[in-house]
Amino acid sequence: MTFKHSEYDCIVVGGGPSGSTAAALVADAGYRVLLLERDAEPRRKVGESLMPETYWVFERLGVLDKLYRSPFARKVGVQFVSSSQKESSPFLFTRHDPRPCGRTWHVERERFDQMLLDNATEKGVEVHRGVRVRDVVFDGERAVGIRLMHDGSAGSNGNADQVIRAKVIVDAAGQQGLLSGRAAARKPSEDMKKAAVWGHFRGARREVIDEGVMTLVLRTKSNKCWFWHIPLSNDVVSVGVVGDAAHLLQGRGTPDQIFAEEVADCPSIAERLAGSEKIAGLDVVKEYSYSTERSAGDGWLFVGDAWGFIDPLYSSGVYFALKSGQLAADAIVEGFQKNDLSAAQLGKWVPEFAKGTNWVRKLVLAFYTGQFRVGQFMREYPQHQRNFTDILIGRIFYPEAGDIFHDLDPWLARMAEQGVHA
Repeated sequence: MTFKHSEYDCIVVGGGPSGSTAAALVADAGYRVLLLERDAEPRRKVGESLMPETYWVFERLGVLDKLYRSPFARKVGVQFVSSSQKESSPFLFTRHDPRPCGRTWHVERERFDQMLLDNATEKGVEVHRGVRVRDVVFDGERAVGIRLMHDGSAGSNGNADQVIRAKVIVDAAGQQGLLSGRAAARKPSEDMKKAAVWGHFRGARREVIDEGVMTLVLRTKSNKCWFWHIPLSNDVVSVGVVGDAAHLLQGRGTPDQIFAEEVADCPSIAERLAGSEKIAGLDVVKEYSYSTERSAGDGWLFVGDAWGFIDPLYSSGVYFALKSGQLAADAIVEGFQKNDLSAAQLGKWVPEFAKGTNWVRKLVLAFYTGQFRVGQFMREYPQHQRNFTDILIGRIFYPEAGDIFHDLDPWLARMAEQGVHA
């Protein structure tokens, strides 16, 4: 494979939202950036519902106009359905914050990811698809380049591995995590060994409110699983069921059989899917929750899903990918300016980022206790309505972001003692 240069300031491995964001912002600061994406073509992925706080990263990237012109469905809120199939009052973002940043989008990931990659190209990033990176090349403890997998084709430099050098390597390779093995950094979340079975459906019921659509989170009657319901464009809805991997996948037949059984356990989703048509097959993802104990080293760092992933519950994944890509890019650019590409410099953004994202993790764990009746809690503690909505929006990087847990933690303990289920 032929590249424009033999050496770059920064190489980004992975062309998802985190990688394209980091690459675009480093290139926009005037540095030579190479981005390598494993998939030859964009593909369907989970992470279709965005948090409103993505607005500010999109503004930095300069893609807001493209998003406003896009056919993506406008997301205006979140609603919860309990195991008794009772619907909570909607948490409507624009009524919480009427500014343009109070709305966001439900996106088809193939089109969305390509839009961000195209934006990176427009900012000067050299982008190559269909490239498999074997590993990162180190000089002692410092990352100095990447080694490509030899594909055996003509002109691929014989049988020798192709090495491309760079001052900084950004691992944005998603859950595969190019560097996670060497760094001994991957730490599975033992308290969230979940799996999901999901797909796209045409003609499913969707509610329009405030000139937009909502993400729905619906518990099954047995309270063993929950469904997401994410209306997309062109009358398509993304629907997935999530539960403990041991319950959802072991000895229960095909993904279609599992999905059908769980739909039967959730009348609210069954009503919405009645008369719809499944598009293509169902996908299965499992045990996707993990964190990294070490987020950066000399000349390298993790971003996006390579850094960690919590859960699809509150639609935080793409926001965390975008935000981590932005923060990493700023640390890289500052490092170039200071001639300091140490682990401390490249990872300086991580502690504050981890502190903010932990509030989402705590809210996910609250949901999985099985006692979190959202509507009941809000009726008893209406003062936390804004704080809860802030977390759903992604507004988590401020000192009082976790105030809700002063009352939520003891409330959940009381519900558990009383044997109450959501």
